[in-house]
Amino acid sequence: MKRSIARIAGIAGALGLALTATGCGGSDGGSSSASGKGSITFWGWAPGYEDAVAAFNKSHPDLKVTYQAVQPGAKGGYQKMLNAVKAGNAPCLAQVGYETLPSFAAQGALKDVTKYASADQGDYQSAAWQSVSLGGAVYGAPVDTGPMALFYNKKVFDSLGLKPPVTWDEYREDAKRIHASDPHRYISSPYLDYDYAGLAWQTGAGWFGVQGDAWQVTMASAANKRVADYWQGLADDKLISGAPMYDQAWYTGIGNGDIATVVGAVWQAGVIKGGAKSGSGQWAVAPLPQWSKGGGQVGNAGGSATAVLKGCDNPEGAWEFAHWLGTDRDAFGGLVEKAALYPAAKKLLDLPQLKGGDPYFGGQKIYDVFAAAAPQVNSSWTWGPLMTKTAADLDDGLGKAWAGKGTIAGALSGAQDKTVSEMKKQGLKVAE
Repeated sequence: MKRSIARIAGIAGALGLALTATGCGGSDGGSSSASGKGSITFWGWAPGYEDAVAAFNKSHPDLKVTYQAVQPGAKGGYQKMLNAVKAGNAPCLAQVGYETLPSFAAQGALKDVTKYASADQGDYQSAAWQSVSLGGAVYGAPVDTGPMALFYNKKVFDSLGLKPPVTWDEYREDAKRIHASDPHRYISSPYLDYDYAGLAWQTGAGWFGVQGDAWQVTMASAANKRVADYWQGLADDKLISGAPMYDQAWYTGIGNGDIATVVGAVWQAGVIKGGAKSGSGQWAVAPLPQWSKGGGQVGNAGGSATAVLKGCDNPEGAWEFAHWLGTDRDAFGGLVEKAALYPAAKKLLDLPQLKGGDPYFGGQKIYDVFAAAAPQVNSSWTWGPLMTKTAADLDDGLGKAWAGKGTIAGALSGAQDKTVSEMKKQGLKVAE
C-alpha cells in the first residue's frame, strides 16, 4: 500500500486520483448486471441501518443488499475495512466518517463513482458533498452532517439575566458572569480532536488544503492561532471546567448546572439527554456565536458517508443504495429516531421527526436551529490524509494545554509538525 500512497501526489494529485486506475484485487462485496442490479454487501454500525437495509430490499427486489454490523470505525471497523480491501474481499459499501474518508483515499481503498453520482449532487448540502468529493472524484454518498450550535442551560442563564450570546465576545462576558456567580460553575469544558476542529471550521481556519499536486498543512496558521488564543484565554481565566467531555464528571456538571454550555453538533442533543437526565427541562439551543454580528458561518462536527470501496464490481448498484439511504424519507426518519442522525440531503430537512418539541429542552423545537445552521456550514474545509494520527497527536497536546501544561496554539503547531513528518515518511508530497 505504501507504493500507492507515494503515487497519489506525483501521479494523480494530492487527493488520491490514482485510486480510480489501480485495484486491490477482486471483491465478493457485489455482483452486477448491465443495469447495475444484483447484490452488494454493506458494513456499518449506526443504529437503524439494519432496518433501513431491510426496507430497501423489500422495495427493490432486483438489488439485494446484505448488511453486516462491524465495530465503530475508531474501535476497529476502519482497520477491518482496510484489511479487507488489501485482501481483495472487501464489501462494496462501508460507513466511513467524513474525517476519515481522505485517509482511505490515501491508502487506495476507495472507488470513484462519479459516473453514477454526479447527477445527484444537487440533492445534498454543499458542505456534505464536498466531504465525499476528493480531487474531482466522488467516493460515496453523504448520509448525515453535524451542524453546530450552542447548547446552554437556560435555567442558569435566566437566573443571571443572560441571553444566549450572539458573538464570541459576548460568550466570554457570559463566562465571567457565570463563574462569578458560583466558583463551581463554568461556561464550558475542554474540547478535543473533531469537537475542537468544529471551532476552527466555523472561521475558515482550515487544517489542510491542496496546492498543485501537494498537500498543505495549515494547523498552525494565523487564523488557527486566533481561535486557539480565544479559548486559551478562557482557560487561563479559569472559566473552563476541568471535566473532560463524555466523562461522568461532565455529565454530572451538565445535569446540575455546573457546566452551563456545550458548543457542539446536532447529535450532542442525544448525548446530553442520555447522559444527564437530571438536566431535563433546563436546557435550550441557540445559534452558534459569531466572531462578528451577522457573520453567518457555522462549523461542523461529525457526519459520515456510505463509501464505495475499491474492488466493488457493482458500482452502479452501490450508488443506487447509497443514494437511497441518505435521501429516502421513510428510511431516514427511522435513522433520526434510532440514531439521532441529521440529514445531509436538503429535501429531508423538513422530516416530521425533526419538527416536534423536545421536553428535555423545555419543549423547544431544537432542530429548527440546526435547519437554519446547516446551509451556513463553511464548505471550504478539507480533512487530511492521516487523520487518525493527526487527531491522536493533537489530543495529546490539547489535553496538556487544557490542564495548564502547554498552550492550544502549541498543540496545533506540534500536531502539524508530526503530521508533516509522517506524510513525508509515507511518500506524500507536502507544500513547504
